[in-house]
Amino acid sequence: MLKTNICGVEFQNPLMLAAGIMGSNASSMNWILKSGAGGVVSKSFSLNPHPGYVNPTTVAVDGGIINAIGLSNPGVENFKEELKKIERENNVVIASIYGATPDEFSTLVCEVQGLVDMIELNISCPHAMEGYGASIGQSCDLSHTIVSASKDVAEVPIIAKLTPNVTDITEIAKACEEAGADCLSLINTVGPGMKINIDVAKPVLSNKFGGMSGRAIKPIAISNVYSVYEAVDIPLIGVGGVYTYEDVVEFIFAGAQAVQIGTAIMDEGVEVFSKINQGLEEFMTEKGYASIDEMVGIAHD
Repeated sequence: MLKTNICGVEFQNPLMLAAGIMGSNASSMNWILKSGAGGVVSKSFSLNPHPGYVNPTTVAVDGGIINAIGLSNPGVENFKEELKKIERENNVVIASIYGATPDEFSTLVCEVQGLVDMIELNISCPHAMEGYGASIGQSCDLSHTIVSASKDVAEVPIIAKLTPNVTDITEIAKACEEAGADCLSLINTVGPGMKINIDVAKPVLSNKFGGMSGRAIKPIAISNVYSVYEAVDIPLIGVGGVYTYEDVVEFIFAGAQAVQIGTAIMDEGVEVFSKINQGLEEFMTEKGYASIDEMVGIAHD
């Protein structure tokens, strides 16, 4: 009942780990999979090790958290060793990659595609260091170039992760589709956001600004999924503020085939996956839905 198929890849259920939370090593990703997720998305990694920003990198705010980690990672060679240790039987593994040039993205695709089922292009991080992240995803031309370069060498489906911090997300979505993207995930964090420590009169985060995630951004994510669903013909994955089965249903009705969960794990623990799956199955049974496919996009009817 809960199975969903995206670009020929079958998920046991529509829930997956979002990039950036518990996706740094195989042990934590295996834990997420055993806890009920249908798939995991790794933390975003690059060709070479990257230190990111110094602490503090996260701060809690009403309705979520603001983070500016700066895409810290140990580099592709180290990350490949973690990907090799993920238990892939009946589980979907997705690598999240980022770079500054088309060549960096295409090289990363070649490096890891033999170890994963899909690859997500992080072209949308709002707090990345100069040359990375949202500066790509805020441009139709740059997004097209990066997706096209990745698709030229890809043997697995390519997902482009979109930023909400644009004038019209449908234009970026259409550019990615035209470049050959097999799927889109949306949205990345909203921002830039800031919290100031009033005792010392300084911003809390070392980077001053960061991207916001959590419950408060869900209505924005739902709206973006709804709009993009009407603009493109490729599958969508919803991301942003998913805590309950009701949240998942909203995303699916808006047009998503699946959802990613991040901040909720920090608040609810890894048990959030099994709780949502149970609630979703009960909801579908009560309402007479036999499959996820029957529910996708019906808020548009």
